[in-house]
Amino acid sequence: MKTPAKILVIRFSSMGDIIYTTPVVRCLKTQLPDAEIHFLTKEAFKYIYQNNPYLTRLHTLKPKLKDTIKEIHAEQFDLIIDLHNNLRTSIIKFATQIPASTYKKDRINKWLALKLKWKRFISPEHLVDRYMETVKFLGVKNDNKPIDYYIANNYNLSDFLPESHRPKFIAFVIGATHFTKRLPNHKIIDICKGLDLPIVLLGGKDVEENATLIKAAIGDQVYSTCGKTNLDQSVYLVSQAHKVIGFDTGLTHISEAFDRPLASVWGGTTPELLGVQPYQISDSLIAGVELPCRPCSKFGLEKCPLGHFNCMENISTDEIVTFINA
Repeated sequence: MKTPAKILVIRFSSMGDIIYTTPVVRCLKTQLPDAEIHFLTKEAFKYIYQNNPYLTRLHTLKPKLKDTIKEIHAEQFDLIIDLHNNLRTSIIKFATQIPASTYKKDRINKWLALKLKWKRFISPEHLVDRYMETVKFLGVKNDNKPIDYYIANNYNLSDFLPESHRPKFIAFVIGATHFTKRLPNHKIIDICKGLDLPIVLLGGKDVEENATLIKAAIGDQVYSTCGKTNLDQSVYLVSQAHKVIGFDTGLTHISEAFDRPLASVWGGTTPELLGVQPYQISDSLIAGVELPCRPCSKFGLEKCPLGHFNCMENISTDEIVTFINA
Protein backbone atom coordinates (compact mmCIF):
# COMPACT_ATOMS: atom_id res chain seq x y z
CA MET A 1 0.00 0.00 0.00
CA LYS A 2 0.95 3.66 -0.34
CA THR A 3 2.91 4.89 2.67
CA PRO A 4 0.29 6.25 5.07
CA ALA A 5 0.64 9.90 6.06
CA LYS A 6 -1.31 9.59 9.30
CA ILE A 7 -1.31 6.48 11.50
CA LEU A 8 -3.30 5.74 14.66
CA VAL A 9 -1.90 3.11 17.03
CA ILE A 10 -4.37 1.73 19.59
CA ARG A 11 -3.79 -0.03 22.91
CA PHE A 12 -6.14 0.71 25.80
CA SER A 13 -4.52 -1.21 28.69
CA SER A 14 -2.72 -2.36 30.75
CA MET A 15 0.45 -0.60 31.90
CA GLY A 16 2.78 -3.47 30.99
CA ASP A 17 1.12 -4.12 27.63
CA ILE A 18 1.23 -0.42 26.70
CA ILE A 19 4.90 0.02 27.60
CA TYR A 20 5.72 -2.79 25.15
CA THR A 21 4.02 -0.86 22.33
CA THR A 22 6.64 1.90 22.50
CA PRO A 23 9.10 0.19 20.10
CA VAL A 24 6.30 0.06 17.50
CA VAL A 25 5.71 3.81 17.75
CA ARG A 26 9.44 4.54 17.72
CA CYS A 27 10.09 2.35 14.68
CA LEU A 28 7.14 3.80 12.79
CA LYS A 29 8.36 7.36 13.32
CA THR A 30 12.06 6.75 12.69
CA GLN A 31 11.47 4.59 9.61
CA LEU A 32 8.52 6.58 8.21
CA PRO A 33 9.72 10.06 9.28
CA ASP A 34 7.17 11.98 7.22
CA ALA A 35 4.19 10.18 8.78
CA GLU A 36 2.18 11.48 11.72
CA ILE A 37 2.01 8.87 14.50
CA HIS A 38 -0.92 9.12 16.92
CA PHE A 39 -1.72 6.88 19.89
CA LEU A 40 -5.07 6.09 21.54
CA THR A 41 -5.31 4.70 25.07
CA LYS A 42 -7.32 5.05 28.27
CA GLU A 43 -7.00 8.24 30.29
CA ALA A 44 -5.46 6.25 33.17
CA PHE A 45 -2.49 5.21 31.03
CA LYS A 46 -1.75 8.40 29.09
CA TYR A 47 1.33 9.09 31.25
CA ILE A 48 3.20 6.35 29.37
CA TYR A 49 3.11 8.40 26.16
CA GLN A 50 2.59 12.00 27.20
CA ASN A 51 6.32 12.81 26.93
CA ASN A 52 7.16 10.46 24.06
CA PRO A 53 9.05 12.40 21.33
CA TYR A 54 8.07 9.96 18.57
CA LEU A 55 4.37 10.73 18.96
CA THR A 56 2.56 13.45 17.01
CA ARG A 57 -0.50 13.42 19.24
CA LEU A 58 -1.90 11.42 22.15
CA HIS A 59 -5.63 10.63 22.25
CA THR A 60 -7.62 9.21 25.16
CA LEU A 61 -10.67 7.01 25.12
CA LYS A 62 -13.85 8.99 25.79
CA PRO A 63 -16.56 7.79 28.22
CA LYS A 64 -18.82 7.22 25.21
CA LEU A 65 -17.24 5.21 22.41
CA LYS A 66 -19.20 7.17 19.79
CA ASP A 67 -17.29 10.32 20.81
CA THR A 68 -13.96 8.55 20.28
CA ILE A 69 -15.15 7.33 16.89
CA LYS A 70 -16.18 10.88 15.99
CA GLU A 71 -12.73 12.17 16.91
CA ILE A 72 -11.04 9.46 14.83
CA HIS A 73 -13.26 10.33 11.85
CA ALA A 74 -12.31 14.00 12.17
CA GLU A 75 -8.57 13.21 12.17
CA GLN A 76 -8.84 11.40 8.80
CA PHE A 77 -6.32 8.68 9.53
CA ASP A 78 -4.94 6.60 6.67
CA LEU A 79 -4.24 3.53 8.81
CA ILE A 80 -5.05 2.01 12.19
CA ILE A 81 -2.57 -0.25 13.96
CA ASP A 82 -4.74 -2.16 16.42
CA LEU A 83 -2.51 -3.58 19.16
CA HIS A 84 -5.43 -4.46 21.44
CA ASN A 85 -7.82 -6.45 19.27
CA ASN A 86 -10.92 -6.40 21.47
CA LEU A 87 -14.60 -5.56 21.01
CA ARG A 88 -14.09 -1.79 21.25
CA THR A 89 -11.29 -1.69 18.69
CA SER A 90 -13.38 -3.89 16.39
CA ILE A 91 -16.26 -1.43 16.66
CA ILE A 92 -13.91 1.49 15.97
CA LYS A 93 -12.52 -0.19 12.84
CA PHE A 94 -15.99 -1.13 11.60
CA ALA A 95 -17.46 2.32 12.26
CA THR A 96 -14.60 4.27 10.67
CA GLN A 97 -13.84 1.86 7.81
CA ILE A 98 -10.18 2.91 8.04
CA PRO A 99 -7.72 0.28 6.74
CA ALA A 100 -6.24 -1.56 9.71
CA SER A 101 -3.54 -4.02 10.73
CA THR A 102 -4.45 -5.98 13.84
CA TYR A 103 -2.38 -7.76 16.49
CA LYS A 104 -3.10 -11.49 16.59
CA LYS A 105 -3.77 -12.48 20.19
CA ASP A 106 -3.55 -16.24 19.69
CA ARG A 107 -6.30 -16.73 22.28
CA ILE A 108 -6.86 -20.45 21.68
CA ASN A 109 -3.23 -21.48 22.14
CA LYS A 110 -2.92 -19.33 25.26
CA TRP A 111 -6.07 -20.89 26.70
CA LEU A 112 -4.73 -24.39 25.99
CA ALA A 113 -1.36 -23.50 27.53
CA LEU A 114 -3.08 -22.14 30.63
CA LYS A 115 -5.52 -25.02 31.09
CA LEU A 116 -3.31 -27.94 30.01
CA LYS A 117 0.06 -26.47 31.10
CA TRP A 118 1.61 -27.54 27.80
CA LYS A 119 4.44 -25.21 26.80
CA ARG A 120 4.25 -26.31 23.17
CA PHE A 121 1.19 -24.09 22.82
CA ILE A 122 3.15 -20.99 23.86
CA SER A 123 4.88 -18.85 21.26
CA PRO A 124 8.53 -18.11 22.16
CA GLU A 125 8.21 -14.62 20.64
CA HIS A 126 8.27 -11.59 22.90
CA LEU A 127 5.16 -9.41 22.92
CA VAL A 128 7.16 -6.61 21.26
CA ASP A 129 8.00 -8.88 18.32
CA ARG A 130 4.37 -9.92 17.98
CA TYR A 131 3.31 -6.27 18.01
CA MET A 132 5.94 -5.50 15.35
CA GLU A 133 4.32 -8.02 13.00
CA THR A 134 1.45 -5.53 12.55
CA VAL A 135 3.72 -2.99 10.82
CA LYS A 136 5.89 -5.41 8.88
CA PHE A 137 3.85 -4.87 5.69
CA LEU A 138 4.93 -1.21 5.74
CA GLY A 139 8.57 -2.26 5.58
CA VAL A 140 9.04 -1.23 9.21
CA LYS A 141 11.48 -3.46 11.10
CA ASN A 142 12.26 -3.92 14.77
CA ASP A 143 15.29 -1.82 15.72
CA ASN A 144 15.95 -4.18 18.66
CA LYS A 145 16.35 -1.31 21.09
CA PRO A 146 14.80 -1.23 24.59
CA ILE A 147 11.32 0.04 25.37
CA ASP A 148 10.83 3.79 25.90
CA TYR A 149 9.72 5.70 28.96
CA TYR A 150 10.32 9.44 29.30
CA ILE A 151 10.23 10.78 32.84
CA ALA A 152 8.00 13.84 33.05
CA ASN A 153 9.97 15.98 35.52
CA ASN A 154 13.51 16.71 36.59
CA TYR A 155 14.09 15.11 39.98
CA ASN A 156 16.99 14.64 42.37
CA LEU A 157 17.55 11.69 44.65
CA SER A 158 17.66 14.13 47.56
CA ASP A 159 13.96 14.79 46.88
CA PHE A 160 13.08 11.24 47.91
CA LEU A 161 15.91 9.37 49.66
CA PRO A 162 18.03 9.87 52.77
CA GLU A 163 21.71 10.50 52.17
CA SER A 164 22.59 6.93 53.15
CA HIS A 165 20.66 5.54 50.18
CA ARG A 166 21.64 7.99 47.43
CA PRO A 167 25.11 6.83 46.28
CA LYS A 168 24.10 3.26 45.31
CA PHE A 169 20.92 1.35 46.08
CA ILE A 170 18.76 -1.62 45.09
CA ALA A 171 15.21 -0.82 43.99
CA PHE A 172 12.78 -3.49 45.20
CA VAL A 173 9.32 -3.24 43.62
CA ILE A 174 7.12 -4.98 46.21
CA GLY A 175 3.75 -3.97 44.77
CA ALA A 176 1.63 -5.88 42.26
CA THR A 177 -2.08 -5.81 41.49
CA HIS A 178 -2.81 -9.40 42.51
CA PHE A 179 -1.74 -11.52 45.49
CA THR A 180 -0.35 -14.40 43.40
CA LYS A 181 2.16 -12.03 41.78
CA ARG A 182 3.71 -10.96 45.10
CA LEU A 183 6.37 -12.66 47.18
CA PRO A 184 5.22 -13.13 50.79
CA ASN A 185 6.77 -10.67 53.23
CA HIS A 186 8.98 -13.28 54.86
CA LYS A 187 10.57 -14.12 51.49
CA ILE A 188 11.19 -10.42 50.78
CA ILE A 189 12.77 -10.10 54.23
CA ASP A 190 15.03 -13.11 53.51
CA ILE A 191 16.24 -11.45 50.31
CA CYS A 192 16.81 -8.08 51.97
CA LYS A 193 18.84 -9.70 54.76
CA GLY A 194 21.24 -11.06 52.16
CA LEU A 195 21.78 -7.88 50.15
CA ASP A 196 24.94 -5.83 50.51
CA LEU A 197 23.60 -2.45 49.40
CA PRO A 198 20.88 -0.15 50.79
CA ILE A 199 17.39 -1.08 49.63
CA VAL A 200 14.57 1.21 48.46
CA LEU A 201 11.09 -0.32 48.54
CA LEU A 202 8.69 0.82 45.80
CA GLY A 203 4.94 0.39 45.59
CA GLY A 204 1.62 2.05 46.22
CA LYS A 205 -0.43 2.59 49.37
CA ASP A 206 -1.72 -0.99 49.08
CA VAL A 207 1.72 -2.29 50.17
CA GLU A 208 2.57 0.48 52.64
CA GLU A 209 1.88 -1.82 55.60
CA ASN A 210 3.98 -4.59 54.02
CA ALA A 211 6.85 -2.11 53.66
CA THR A 212 6.55 -1.12 57.32
CA LEU A 213 6.85 -4.77 58.39
CA ILE A 214 9.82 -5.36 56.11
CA LYS A 215 11.66 -2.27 57.36
CA ALA A 216 10.98 -3.27 60.98
CA ALA A 217 12.60 -6.65 60.34
CA ILE A 218 15.66 -5.27 58.51
CA GLY A 219 16.35 -1.84 59.95
CA ASP A 220 17.89 1.25 58.41
CA GLN A 221 19.27 -0.61 55.39
CA VAL A 222 15.69 -0.46 54.06
CA TYR A 223 13.95 2.78 53.09
CA SER A 224 10.33 2.72 51.95
CA THR A 225 8.80 5.05 49.37
CA CYS A 226 5.60 2.99 49.22
CA GLY A 227 2.58 5.29 49.16
CA LYS A 228 4.86 8.35 49.17
CA THR A 229 5.73 8.72 45.49
CA ASN A 230 3.66 8.82 42.32
CA LEU A 231 4.44 6.56 39.38
CA ASP A 232 6.65 9.05 37.55
CA GLN A 233 8.72 9.56 40.69
CA SER A 234 8.94 5.81 41.25
CA VAL A 235 10.14 5.36 37.66
CA TYR A 236 12.80 7.99 38.31
CA LEU A 237 14.01 6.05 41.36
CA VAL A 238 14.12 2.83 39.35
CA SER A 239 16.12 4.62 36.63
CA GLN A 240 18.73 5.61 39.24
CA ALA A 241 19.00 2.21 40.91
CA HIS A 242 22.08 0.00 40.74
CA LYS A 243 19.89 -3.07 40.21
CA VAL A 244 16.17 -3.84 40.39
CA ILE A 245 14.08 -6.63 41.92
CA GLY A 246 10.43 -6.77 40.96
CA PHE A 247 7.36 -8.88 40.32
CA ASP A 248 5.08 -9.12 37.27
CA THR A 249 3.85 -5.54 37.45
CA GLY A 250 4.00 -2.38 35.37
CA LEU A 251 6.81 -0.62 37.23
CA THR A 252 9.05 -3.68 36.90
CA HIS A 253 8.45 -3.80 33.15
CA ILE A 254 9.01 -0.03 32.81
CA SER A 255 12.39 -0.44 34.53
CA GLU A 256 13.58 -2.26 31.39
CA ALA A 257 13.65 1.12 29.60
CA PHE A 258 16.73 2.07 31.66
CA ASP A 259 18.76 -1.14 31.22
CA ARG A 260 19.23 -1.78 34.91
CA PRO A 261 20.09 -5.41 35.81
CA LEU A 262 16.76 -6.96 36.78
CA ALA A 263 15.74 -9.90 38.95
CA SER A 264 12.23 -10.58 37.66
CA VAL A 265 10.24 -12.73 40.13
CA TRP A 266 7.27 -14.77 38.90
CA GLY A 267 4.63 -16.70 40.86
CA GLY A 268 1.21 -17.67 39.55
CA THR A 269 1.83 -16.00 36.19
CA THR A 270 4.65 -16.83 33.77
CA PRO A 271 6.56 -14.59 31.35
CA GLU A 272 6.37 -17.24 28.63
CA LEU A 273 2.56 -17.27 28.57
CA LEU A 274 2.38 -13.49 28.27
CA GLY A 275 5.49 -13.06 26.12
CA VAL A 276 6.94 -10.45 28.48
CA GLN A 277 10.36 -11.73 29.43
CA PRO A 278 12.81 -8.89 30.24
CA TYR A 279 13.29 -7.13 26.92
CA GLN A 280 16.58 -5.86 25.49
CA ILE A 281 18.40 -5.39 28.78
CA SER A 282 22.00 -6.40 29.35
CA ASP A 283 21.54 -8.57 32.44
CA SER A 284 18.51 -10.24 33.93
CA LEU A 285 17.36 -13.16 36.06
CA ILE A 286 13.92 -14.75 35.75
CA ALA A 287 13.13 -16.33 39.12
CA GLY A 288 10.35 -18.90 39.22
CA VAL A 289 9.75 -22.57 39.99
CA GLU A 290 8.37 -25.28 37.73
CA LEU A 291 5.13 -26.67 39.11
CA PRO A 292 2.30 -28.73 37.52
CA CYS A 293 -0.20 -26.07 38.63
CA ARG A 294 1.69 -23.14 37.16
CA PRO A 295 0.60 -20.84 35.60
CA CYS A 296 -2.74 -20.70 37.38
CA SER A 297 -3.83 -17.54 35.53
CA LYS A 298 -2.76 -15.05 32.88
CA PHE A 299 -2.98 -11.93 35.03
CA GLY A 300 -2.91 -13.07 38.67
CA LEU A 301 -5.42 -14.08 41.34
CA GLU A 302 -6.36 -12.91 44.84
CA LYS A 303 -5.34 -16.22 46.39
CA CYS A 304 -3.64 -19.48 45.48
CA PRO A 305 -6.32 -21.80 44.02
CA LEU A 306 -4.74 -24.80 45.77
CA GLY A 307 -3.95 -23.04 49.04
CA HIS A 308 -0.21 -23.80 49.19
CA PHE A 309 1.26 -20.89 47.16
CA ASN A 310 4.30 -23.01 46.32
CA CYS A 311 5.05 -20.96 43.22
CA MET A 312 6.29 -18.18 45.52
CA GLU A 313 7.07 -20.10 48.70
CA ASN A 314 9.52 -22.39 46.87
CA ILE A 315 11.44 -19.66 45.04
CA SER A 316 15.12 -19.65 45.95
CA THR A 317 15.95 -16.38 47.66
CA ASP A 318 19.66 -17.31 47.50
CA GLU A 319 19.55 -17.20 43.70
CA ILE A 320 18.15 -13.68 43.75
CA VAL A 321 20.60 -12.48 46.41
CA THR A 322 23.56 -13.90 44.45
CA PHE A 323 22.42 -12.16 41.25
CA ILE A 324 21.91 -8.78 42.96
CA ASN A 325 25.16 -8.89 44.97
CA ALA A 326 27.29 -9.93 41.99
